[in-house]
Amino acid sequence: MFIQTEATPNPATLKFLPGRSVSEAGTVNFESREQAVKSPLAETLFSINGVSGVMYGVDFISVTKADGEWQHIKPAVLGALMEHFMSGAILMVNEEALIDGDDECFEPADASIVSTIKELLESRIRPTVAADGGDITFRGYKNGIVFLEMKGACAGCPSSNATLKHGVENLLRHYVPEIQSVEQI
Repeated sequence: MFIQTEATPNPATLKFLPGRSVSEAGTVNFESREQAVKSPLAETLFSINGVSGVMYGVDFISVTKADGEWQHIKPAVLGALMEHFMSGAILMVNEEALIDGDDECFEPADASIVSTIKELLESRIRPTVAADGGDITFRGYKNGIVFLEMKGACAGCPSSNATLKHGVENLLRHYVPEIQSVEQI
């Protein structure tokens, strides 16, 4: 088995591509050891000294480090990934744990605007963000402000604010004139 590694715009995050499906149900983000109990692989990755975040994408795993050097952490991550995929172990203890929370907030009167925002996120923005080892999800819309959550390599990335303001906000405002700004939660 060969696991490809790619750098991301976030120097604290690397993207690992095992050459097979990882999370067919969509992205799953683990920001702590406590959250990782839902996944044996995430638990193993968090046991590696320096690992502070894990995100599963459809065909990749993003690993974020809090401290340490990648030259010391990367071999341990590759070993854990190799062992997991070669053993055929389960990814998640409970498949329902894959479902991201439905904590969206918007007024029913804004349903058509929200529908357009979500379609643009799915078709134009999320694929680009996933290519960089991250994800972006809709969390709300109120008074012309779109609330989005950045995950994986995008969470804490030095360029995430520029991505939101210059990329995502401009694209959304082009198609939905009612949007005044985009904010990260």
